[in-house]
Amino acid sequence: MDPQTSRYIDDLYESGRAHDAAQPDRLDRLRNVEPDTARLLGVLVRATGARRLLELGTSNGYSTLWLADAAKSMEGLVVSVDIDPARTAQARAHLAEVRLDSFVELHTRDAADTLRDSADGSWDMIFLDAERPAYAGYWPDLVRVLRPGGLLVIDNVLSHAEEVRDLRQLADSDRSVSQALAPTGAGALLIVKDLDTTQTRL
Repeated sequence: MDPQTSRYIDDLYESGRAHDAAQPDRLDRLRNVEPDTARLLGVLVRATGARRLLELGTSNGYSTLWLADAAKSMEGLVVSVDIDPARTAQARAHLAEVRLDSFVELHTRDAADTLRDSADGSWDMIFLDAERPAYAGYWPDLVRVLRPGGLLVIDNVLSHAEEVRDLRQLADSDRSVSQALAPTGAGALLIVKDLDTTQTRL
């Protein structure tokens, strides 16, 4: 990441923290990922060679910027969706400011609809950071749309453990995936779809 983009992203994170501190309603907060988690996302994109990236939960584009910078280095593309058009507009402006907008497609759309309409094995990596109570319902499609060897990253599994409990139980019982917990930031669960997709899922 070049120094100018790095400074811009750092400033965006700090302004997001200040914004959230003044919002009593969690739905009005930006709820950006922690910087360590954002850096982890960039490393994972590069380490796995992911080029087709899906982000579920854009917010103001803080994590999208990290994904876009990594996608640029891999000649890839990020598709990021959020149900709030105002947040989509904020993300678009931030991406354009650091000239990363050509590496991202932004859509104002429901995550469930996006997953439903995605083809089998169409994504190399998915970052899930949306409304957690809906995650368990996403599970069949999350696994279906990941390519074999593809990576799913889920944020907030430590900070909001109870809200993702049902999802984690599904992952634990699914023999088509392998997983590990990265205790960075709010806790990131890394789930890899096994290359042998003929295994029976429970």
